[in-house]
Amino acid sequence: MYLIARWLLSIYMRCKYKVHFHNKENIPTKKISKKGGFIIACNHQYYWDPPVVASFITGKFSFMAKSELFEGGKLFKWLIIACGAFPVKRGAGAEKALERAFEDIKKGRIFVIFPEGMRSKDGTIAKGKSGVALVASMADAPVLPICLMYGLNNQKNRLDYAVGEMIPAEELKIENERDRKELKRVSERVMNPIRELQQQIFDTINSE
Repeated sequence: MYLIARWLLSIYMRCKYKVHFHNKENIPTKKISKKGGFIIACNHQYYWDPPVVASFITGKFSFMAKSELFEGGKLFKWLIIACGAFPVKRGAGAEKALERAFEDIKKGRIFVIFPEGMRSKDGTIAKGKSGVALVASMADAPVLPICLMYGLNNQKNRLDYAVGEMIPAEELKIENERDRKELKRVSERVMNPIRELQQQIFDTINSE
């Protein structure tokens, strides 16, 4: 079921968008992706971002999705569940959601997280929440930063997909999970490459 859902999504995304890859060499090889056990941290603009991320990287994915998305159309619900989504209610069940994330990473899935915690209406990248620092540290997993930008250069169907270098797990380790300075340090270690990727996209657009 997973392979069918991912195949359908991949075809749909490639038809829907004209994809401009940046740093394509940073996309994990099939061998690494199939092994999994890492985190993807990405900026967030649309509810469709998780399947967009997953459409261009091989592997089995896992991601949190607000519970309301599972109350919509049956086809959409089937697709996101088949692709590894699990529901989370806002303000509730955070501990269970984190446990599920850790379990999936240990099982070799690629966990997708959006550190900003909410969608950006204008594409501006906000500060990262402490959640990404906790997940990365407690899961003892490396993080792959990705930046998505839609419709730039007056091209409605354009998708800029920028991939950063994998951040080693040891750089994200926190000894005291209540230490705010450490949480901020790790959050920024994840967010800064995403901001740099966005700037790289803008620089590329300006040079076209």
